[in-house]
Amino acid sequence: MKATIPKISVRNLQRRIEVNVVDLEKFARKAAKLCLALPREKNSDLEQLPEVSVLIVSDRQIAAIHKKFMNEPGPTDVITFQHGEIFISGEMAKRNAQRFENSVENELRLYIVHGLLHLCGFDDRDPENAKKMEEIQRKIMAKSVV
Repeated sequence: MKATIPKISVRNLQRRIEVNVVDLEKFARKAAKLCLALPREKNSDLEQLPEVSVLIVSDRQIAAIHKKFMNEPGPTDVITFQHGEIFISGEMAKRNAQRFENSVENELRLYIVHGLLHLCGFDDRDPENAKKMEEIQRKIMAKSVV
């Protein structure tokens, strides 16, 4: 049985980083299709969700979410909730893009793929799984160029 791709919306809720929401939505749909085609050991929340919301927020907003739900201080790049919300820090994307000599757009795409993989049941809490997840991210990024 073919998995149904949920409706994916991207919203820019911050003002510091310019974001092309239309291109990111197109990218996210392609990436979701590729994520759903991956072999998995457990069921995917992604195929059960009617909608996924990608929300690009400020460092301040993501730091508050990080503290409230994970009890971790400070901003992070991406936080995924299994009910279909992927929060991304636009400011962190810009900093990491400069650090890794990447474009902000590609950094945002990477975070979208990362969030979608979490919704597919992938985990990066230990080094072995993190490495596996990074390899899958690279493959999906290469296949999903808009």
